[in-house]
Amino acid sequence: MSLLDDVTRLREEASKLIDSAETVEALDDLQITYLGRKGAVTAILKGLKDLPVDQRKEAGAQANKARAFLEAKIKTAREKLSVPQARSVFDPTLPGTGNRVGVRHIITQTINDICRIFHGMGFEIARGPDVETDYYNFEGLNFPPDHPARDMQDTFFVEHGRLLRTHTTPVQVRELERRKPPIKIITPGKCFRNEAISTRAHVAFHQVDGFLIDEGVTLADLKGTMVAFCKAYFGEDVKLKFRPSFFPFTEPSAEVDISCILCGGKGCRVCKQTGWLEILGCGMIDPNVLKASGHDPEKYTGFAFGTGVERPAMLKHKINDIRLFFDNDIRFLRQFG
Repeated sequence: MSLLDDVTRLREEASKLIDSAETVEALDDLQITYLGRKGAVTAILKGLKDLPVDQRKEAGAQANKARAFLEAKIKTAREKLSVPQARSVFDPTLPGTGNRVGVRHIITQTINDICRIFHGMGFEIARGPDVETDYYNFEGLNFPPDHPARDMQDTFFVEHGRLLRTHTTPVQVRELERRKPPIKIITPGKCFRNEAISTRAHVAFHQVDGFLIDEGVTLADLKGTMVAFCKAYFGEDVKLKFRPSFFPFTEPSAEVDISCILCGGKGCRVCKQTGWLEILGCGMIDPNVLKASGHDPEKYTGFAFGTGVERPAMLKHKINDIRLFFDNDIRFLRQFG
């Protein structure tokens, strides 16, 4: 067999092996075997000196062509194997790739749950602006300009005498101005107070306020509504207590506490070791609020209430720090999806 035949045979043999190589490592081995310093093609080139002078030129040319061909073929094959290949055939037996679906934030879920309970009692839903006037946030709710109760709600003031509302009760004044009794409304929304951020308090928070005005509304109606709400949200076994309190826009007024679900009433940092946690304030609407809105307090009576959203959510889901709602930690939020 002549040297030219050896060149042809090696070229065909190496070409087939390159085509069947499945990894870059296999191509590296083939390059060493055929093109390395001790490879087959290199050995042929070294053997040219043993050929007759008239055969060396043609044999050398063919060997160099074979070398260039195999180098190019290995380079192309290596580039192809280095690039991830898209799956060209759909395999219906493989498990599907799931896509995570977004969910409502736990605060939004809690607002919807609270509104659903009161809506079932016949309450409508009304909303108002986050940026309010002094009249709707304070004066229309029986907070005169020099009233000390204003100090209870450290307020963020903005330009032109406006402010960030400190509660959602201003919506009550707006609705009283444009409606006639009977009125039965809840007002969910966001509020703002200049408070120190802690495990229990934040500068931005959410409330659901509500009120009912009609002829013959009594304190018993208020208590029955609050008990029905707490049992619907926290469960039939929840323990409640009503404590006398003060709000300028209600008289008499009360705070409603429930036993701390986080510690079972034993005392923890969230309930300040008392075993109880305040969840809402309520009372009979002050006659001055009705008068300011053009309603006769001799004919109509009513009650009002307001509950935070973060605190009931903390109790129901056993969350011990209000700041977790605002940290946007996806690991926390996914627990409620």
